[in-house]
Amino acid sequence: MTPERYRKLRATLNRRQPDLSLLTEQIHKPRNIAALVRTGDAVGMHTLNMVWPWDEHRAYRGTAMGSDRWVNIKRHDDLMSGIDALHNDGYTIYAAHLSHTAKDYRSVDYTKPCAILLGNEKRGVSDDAAERVNEHIMIPMLGMVQSFNVSVAAAIILAEAQRQRMVSGMYDAPRLSKDEYWQTFFRWAHPQVTNFCHEKGLTYPEINHENGEIVDPSGWYAKVRAAQHA
Repeated sequence: MTPERYRKLRATLNRRQPDLSLLTEQIHKPRNIAALVRTGDAVGMHTLNMVWPWDEHRAYRGTAMGSDRWVNIKRHDDLMSGIDALHNDGYTIYAAHLSHTAKDYRSVDYTKPCAILLGNEKRGVSDDAAERVNEHIMIPMLGMVQSFNVSVAAAIILAEAQRQRMVSGMYDAPRLSKDEYWQTFFRWAHPQVTNFCHEKGLTYPEINHENGEIVDPSGWYAKVRAAQHA
């Protein structure tokens, strides 16, 4: 690993936001999902919550351009369980939903733990979900059309979330726990070894926090082989 690569990974992790997320409701177009993941990565999102038929996930990955390697994808079997899980973790959920109670997206607080709910491309946010979330937000529009593309809407809203968090200094120091930080670093820095560990059910080997390299990789692998043949 080059020193430049090491510094880039560390700098990115130092700005990750563990309490800013999206929650997608059966968004079905792979290019939209890929765009949402890329936008999430761009604003420092650590985890994206997704309600989506999981057997179709393979098609999505083909269009993600590798960005899903940098953002965790947390799957929920249905939207209500996703909303409940986020609420139980202390999140405020803002639904991008045009209603009589909807507020300008710039008027709400994104510095608290929060997730933005984005509805299906055709149907938008479902009635049940609209009732369950904390608030509705909308992007003022001045033209004939009534809504942005879902990925464009997410980018606009998340840009405001990033602005608020930058003003509040939330990107100035690492916010991930130490274990999550270095586990994520390992996955990013050593994807092949990560896949090997997952396939074999192994814990990740120790890494040198000063340069990101695996400590004594040949010795670690020899121990793994010896344990497998014992």
